[in-house]
Amino acid sequence: MEFLEFFTIDVWTMIFTWVNMFILYKVVKKLLLKPVMNVLNQRENEVKKIYDDANEANEKAASLEKEYSEKMAQARDEAGEIIKQATLSAQKREKDIIDSANQQAAAITKRAETEIEQERKKAYRNIKDEISDISVAIAEKMVQREIKSEDHEALIKQFIENVGEA
Repeated sequence: MEFLEFFTIDVWTMIFTWVNMFILYKVVKKLLLKPVMNVLNQRENEVKKIYDDANEANEKAASLEKEYSEKMAQARDEAGEIIKQATLSAQKREKDIIDSANQQAAAITKRAETEIEQERKKAYRNIKDEISDISVAIAEKMVQREIKSEDHEALIKQFIENVGEA
C-alpha cells in the first residue's frame, strides 16, 4: 500500500498547485512575456519600417529612372529638332548664296553683252569712218588725176589693202 499512498490525490494540494501556477503565470506574463512581446513588436515594427523605406526607395528610384528616361528622350528629340532646323537653315542659306551668285553672274553677263554690243557699234563706226576717210582720199586722188582703168584697179587694190590693215 505504500505504493498507493504515493499516488493519492489531495484536493488542497491541487488547489494550492493551481493557485501557484496561476500566480506564476501572471508573474511570468507581467515580468517576462510582456517585455519579450514588446521587444518582438518593436523588432517587427523596425523590420516593417525597413521594408517600407526600401519600397519607398525603390519607388523613388523607379520614378527617377522614368524621369531620367523621359528627359533623355526629350533631349534626343530637341537635339533632332535642332539638327533639323540647322539643316534647313543651311539649305536656305545655300539656296540664297546660289541665287545671289546666279544674279551676279547674270548681271556680269548682261554687262559684258552690253559692253560687247557697244564695242561692236564703236568698231562699226570706226570702220565706217575709215571707209569714208578712204573714200574721201580716193575721191581726192581721182579728182587730182585722170583715172585710167589700170589706175582704177590699183586704187581698188590699195583700198582693199588699207581696209585689211584697219
